[in-house]
Amino acid sequence: MRTINHTPERLLSIIFNYVAKISAANSLNDLLLLMANMGKDMIHADRCTIWLIDRERNELYTTVAHGVDEIRIPYGTGIVGSSIEQGKPIVIEDAYLDPRHNADNDVQTGYLTRSMITVPFRDNENIIIGAYQAINKMTADAVFSDQDLEYLTLAASYAGKSLETFLLHQEIVATQREIISIMGEIGEQRSRETGNHVKRVAAYSYILALGYGLSQEEAMLLRDVSPMHDIGKIAIPDNILNKPGKLTDNEYDVMKNHTLIGQQLLGSSQRKLLRTAAIISEQHHEKWDGSGYPHGLKGEDIHIYGRITAVADVFDALSAERVYKPAWKIDRILALFREERGKHFDPNVIDVFFEKLQELLEVREQLADQ
Repeated sequence: MRTINHTPERLLSIIFNYVAKISAANSLNDLLLLMANMGKDMIHADRCTIWLIDRERNELYTTVAHGVDEIRIPYGTGIVGSSIEQGKPIVIEDAYLDPRHNADNDVQTGYLTRSMITVPFRDNENIIIGAYQAINKMTADAVFSDQDLEYLTLAASYAGKSLETFLLHQEIVATQREIISIMGEIGEQRSRETGNHVKRVAAYSYILALGYGLSQEEAMLLRDVSPMHDIGKIAIPDNILNKPGKLTDNEYDVMKNHTLIGQQLLGSSQRKLLRTAAIISEQHHEKWDGSGYPHGLKGEDIHIYGRITAVADVFDALSAERVYKPAWKIDRILALFREERGKHFDPNVIDVFFEKLQELLEVREQLADQ
């Protein structure tokens, strides 16, 4: 093995490289893997594991450990359990001489653990939420030093704060998604629609977005916000919203205002989810040929989210019974979509619709109204 001592400049380079990547992480697994890699590189260990606490199950677990799949152990057990329970780092030269070491994991993986360093990390309230665990120092003496402990403690301090911030952000986003879904269902219930309408439109939009070539992240964003496409209907009078017959010209003008009302409700938000919902609410009744409302936008001037949601919404509206019409048969719907390709609808989205028709029909069946 080589003897490696990081210079301060090299250490700073490692830290800044990972800080930039960690701040841009989009998933918990990506974040934890970057943290594990940072700890591994900082102290030149063979492997590094990020352990987290599952308080509901009273366990410690890792989904990110170099070379292995998820591992779960009872809280307080093993070397990592002792470190977390005591709130102190543990440095070991030979794990097999320590009775706390669980050799079963080595047996399962065929890996031989020797030297080990474990450092708990804490959140902003100084509560321990997990631990770094580095295994097998990759130097000639194969022993972790006091400097390694100092470096991993630094990494653990940063990891705890970063993890807490990420999880808090995820909780905020999840709360926003839940609120959006609930508000979408409330809007539909006012017009005597079922909550399954917004669920179907969300699922259709997701399938169409992926088929169109949008990224997974964009498709998920569209799925999450599309339930709010008709939120502006909460301000439309019941006698118009639930009129069983054809609307008069004046009534139709009032109904069309739901697009602008939705945009006004959501458009001032600083949150990405709600700003995107505002775009869809405003533009899902625009038409490819410019004959839609509220602004008469044409072609690609209509946001792709609005173009996709338009197809998803019309498909579900025609498939379902409404107060003003019976449900259409599938052949009639498909004929209309072919006719409206390049008129009402973006021709490329319609092509994706026909390519993904079987998936869409499966969703319609799975989320059918009772």
